[in-house]
Amino acid sequence: MLVLVAPGQGAQTPGFLTPWLELPGVADRLREWSTAIDLDLVHYGTEADAERIRDTAVAQPLLVAAGLVSAQALLDGVPKDALGAVAGHSVGELTAAAIGEVLTPEAVMGLVRTRGRAMAEAAAVTPTGMAAVIGGEPETVTAHLKKLGLTPANVNGAGQIVAAGTTEQLAALAEEKPEGVRMVKALSVAGAFHTHHMAPAVDALAEAVGGVEAKDPVVRYVSNRDGRVVADGGEVVRRLVEQVSNSVRWDLCMETFRELGVTALIEVCPGGTLTGLAKRALPGVKTLAIKTPEHLDAARELIAEHASTPAP
Repeated sequence: MLVLVAPGQGAQTPGFLTPWLELPGVADRLREWSTAIDLDLVHYGTEADAERIRDTAVAQPLLVAAGLVSAQALLDGVPKDALGAVAGHSVGELTAAAIGEVLTPEAVMGLVRTRGRAMAEAAAVTPTGMAAVIGGEPETVTAHLKKLGLTPANVNGAGQIVAAGTTEQLAALAEEKPEGVRMVKALSVAGAFHTHHMAPAVDALAEAVGGVEAKDPVVRYVSNRDGRVVADGGEVVRRLVEQVSNSVRWDLCMETFRELGVTALIEVCPGGTLTGLAKRALPGVKTLAIKTPEHLDAARELIAEHASTPAP
């Protein structure tokens, strides 16, 4: 059984969209989306430096656009029921919603533009950030974070929890690591995402989804909130809105993948983060991270080997 996953913020790197522009139709598609959302995706994905694409208002649309063009290239001619499940980490849930046909790519690009802007504005109110906590027992780490006033914003499994809060709280964490923790690493994000600091962004996204039509997923959609499979399109959209200020439970998503019988996992562009977690948490499962079009052939071979319904 094959799972297709989409990464979240922080996976972007300067120039990562450049090779994708060589595929037929990709440049035109990106320019159409750029015009629709008033953001030059081609420029930011090919020419902008790391600091410019770290901006939440830029990073989120850029990541979703990359995930969509790579998924469309990968799945061309492949029936959707070849996929056993689809999921995304944080903003990657919007990518997954488009892959699962809950929302159109155009609707998703509009929503991620609103989401990115609103989260950037919310992050500007108070200096905040996030840091990955590597190692330690989950219960011990979580208790320590709460003692410092931090939120376990991403519970990623495989020995990784991402803490979020004010810069002062994160500085205290760096000075006073939880017992058993090997490393505390600051992340290249511009706010305390998936915490109460993002409440204004929830309101903005809730208003934006009001005019969007949602359909039921055509493939199992696994939600960040609790790792459950959500079959109702309206419920998927409600969860997308609420997830902005709720913790991401990627550990529970991976547990669901295991329960569903996953044998292979492919991460759309810019892949690497989620396949890394899967290698540690899902031993025996074949993984592949799509970074450039050069990885598409190997990904198609993996689909042919593990798909629920083979391509014609």
